[in-house]
Amino acid sequence: MLHRFGHKRASGDVTLDKPNAWGSMSAIGDRHGPPHPDRRPLQNEAAAFAFVEAALWPDGPNCPHCGSVDRLKRLGGKSTRPGLFKCYACSKQFTVRVGTIFESSHLALHLWLQVIHLMCASKKGISTRQIQRLLNCSMKTAWHLTHRIREIMLPAGMVPMGGEGKTIEADATYVGRKPYTKVGKGTAHLNPVFALVERNGRARSVHVPNVKAHTLHQEIEAANVSRKSTLYTDDARTFRILGPTFAAHESVNHSQDEYVRGIVHTNTVEGFFSILKRGIYGTYQHVSTEHLPRYLAEFDFRYSNREANGVDDAARASIALKGAKGRRLTYQTTRARV
Repeated sequence: MLHRFGHKRASGDVTLDKPNAWGSMSAIGDRHGPPHPDRRPLQNEAAAFAFVEAALWPDGPNCPHCGSVDRLKRLGGKSTRPGLFKCYACSKQFTVRVGTIFESSHLALHLWLQVIHLMCASKKGISTRQIQRLLNCSMKTAWHLTHRIREIMLPAGMVPMGGEGKTIEADATYVGRKPYTKVGKGTAHLNPVFALVERNGRARSVHVPNVKAHTLHQEIEAANVSRKSTLYTDDARTFRILGPTFAAHESVNHSQDEYVRGIVHTNTVEGFFSILKRGIYGTYQHVSTEHLPRYLAEFDFRYSNREANGVDDAARASIALKGAKGRRLTYQTTRARV
């Protein structure tokens, strides 16, 4: 394979060419090319179906229409599409796509897996236009595709954060632009984002209407944060009100140029915000208020399942894939669901 500057490189010297459970992505965007010799799921449709079936049906196939697990048969034949089953209990046909984000999509399943891998491996995200160019598809297809993948990155349930002996850092920032507002001084035209980051753990960020103590208190409750944790914040008045509700609370005075005092700092949550803003302003350019929660879920997911926590790109993509079941999102409802 050649670099764009004409220099030859050997397969395996970039992340997406390294062998793993997901395979190599040297043929990304190739819709009609010959199947890869090792039938990796990123390059072969039959292998892609087998890979997704193993992830979503760990105990074997089950009919999404009637729930039967016994009277099922995989259909074969030259004209039969890959992964097709028939349930003889309800006489309906189905594939692993039914009841997932892949349902009713005309895009090949191995291309879906390629984009899932790219979005999970790209630290600051990958733009819709980039996906459009890679897959040679329409802008609408790429846009809806990426939003459905963000949907599977949303947490299925709120896993507890913090606990006795653990530290939570909290802070707020502003991103994007509120609809129908003029750009002016201050933050009135920007969207407030509140984030909680557990040191050596997970991150949770949420779009909030304001950064008042009552609002943030509700978000802390919703995020299932243990009050036995130690809370580190800056010296904002809001956090002085919230601090006593935790086992311990320490703050640094940014207004006096104090950023670190021993182990007391908010550098972890500030680091999360730096990744978020580089993605929103550098990669996506603009994020509307109605879709901001999905973008935040995307950055939360990658940060919570990062290399430092022992999760590599392939494992991160596999975690995302397992969330595809039951996450139906049609094009018409994408704008309505946030």
